[in-house]
Amino acid sequence: MGFKKDFMWGVGSAAYQIEGGAFEDGKGPSIWDTFTHEPGHVKDDDNGDIACDHYHRYEEDASLIAGLGRTVYRFSICWSRIIPDGDGEVNPKGIDFYKRLIDALLSRGVTPCIVLFHWDLPQALEDRGGWLNPESPMWFKRYTEVCAKAFGDKCKLFFTFNEPQCFIGEGYYHGANAPGKKLPMSDMMPMVHNVLIAHGLSVTALRELVPGVKVGYAPTTGGTAPITDSPADVEAARQALFRIDEEWWMWNVPLFSDPVMLGHYPEEDPFFKKYCEFLPENYMEDMRTICQPLDYYGQNIYYAHLWKMGEDGNPEYVKKPTGYAKSLINWAVTPQALYWAPKFLYERYNTPIVITENGMACHDAISLDGKVHDPNRVDYIHRYLRELRRAVDDGVDVAGYFHWSFTDNFEWCSGYTDRFGIVYVDYETQKRIPKDSYYFYKSVVESNGENL
Repeated sequence: MGFKKDFMWGVGSAAYQIEGGAFEDGKGPSIWDTFTHEPGHVKDDDNGDIACDHYHRYEEDASLIAGLGRTVYRFSICWSRIIPDGDGEVNPKGIDFYKRLIDALLSRGVTPCIVLFHWDLPQALEDRGGWLNPESPMWFKRYTEVCAKAFGDKCKLFFTFNEPQCFIGEGYYHGANAPGKKLPMSDMMPMVHNVLIAHGLSVTALRELVPGVKVGYAPTTGGTAPITDSPADVEAARQALFRIDEEWWMWNVPLFSDPVMLGHYPEEDPFFKKYCEFLPENYMEDMRTICQPLDYYGQNIYYAHLWKMGEDGNPEYVKKPTGYAKSLINWAVTPQALYWAPKFLYERYNTPIVITENGMACHDAISLDGKVHDPNRVDYIHRYLRELRRAVDDGVDVAGYFHWSFTDNFEWCSGYTDRFGIVYVDYETQKRIPKDSYYFYKSVVESNGENL
């Protein structure tokens, strides 16, 4: 069976992680501009002021993406670059940058895919309460309208939010990411709800303003996989994926996806029953806005937790074996994540699945021959994509795969220490060096996965 002929092979990036040009051409500050300039938040006190200098080197980067073959480039828009205060005057120089980027991609045969929000809220909006402000969904709707009118003539593929679990949970609950706050659950639930309303308003605006648009949503969480293929263990893994653990409540599927895809919260989940009192009194009325038909359900998946069915009939977590394979940042290498998670998600949401992020951080360095050899990443891509093809062969409608990431970049709180890219970046010179994984992924794209 294999991948469909129109399967989307792609690579991804995020504005703050690669663009640089942080204070150029009228761009307003985002929460990440503020956060990274406060000492102690980021390893080595690094920041994204320059990052990969993509703002000035986008032509070179577009050529490298095109070198992979028939690809889709998934990139985010910096909200404060095109609306400096988030809700006021539009910055024409910011609009012009993204128009030039889109033209550079299209002229090389690369399909642009816009992510409207990848964590970098304008600081001016955070100063007004950010996602806690009941007006925040309307801010996002207006921002979506600006993007749709500016870019929708040439870009027909959009995702609304990337990883709300991260920018809400890590930014406002754990405080590890921008803006570095630690708010109570009484604030978390309204914030989640506002983001979901913003998503629904955004989808509606895109459909109204962009003829032929395809729209998706890109949440994240760790996948689940059964320890054996027995029906009991498979059911344990399925149940584990769609429940909410109170200790790690933000890392879940149903709270962030059931309203979007099914039109209701996971009402029977004990966590939701405990904390739903903090939602607005009329929250169910908002489901008509939140639940909009989507063309794609995206999921960022890097690893899976293993589960079996316990003797008590409840899912039981299985500890990973001693010395298990892991990435530079200690994420388990579990290729079966790209079989079971898409399978479970497709069963539940019945919408074409896109793997919107998947990749591996490695100890990458320039070798004596001037090249960057990353056999661990090559093996990772190979193993994970074989599992994704197995899901396709078993009837899961998988529409695309975006490798994370295109280049090495500013990896949030880790600064420049974690390299995820298939293109190496020398941050002192900004020289780009395609790694071995770049050439392997190119062979996958060119063969539509037949070489796996």
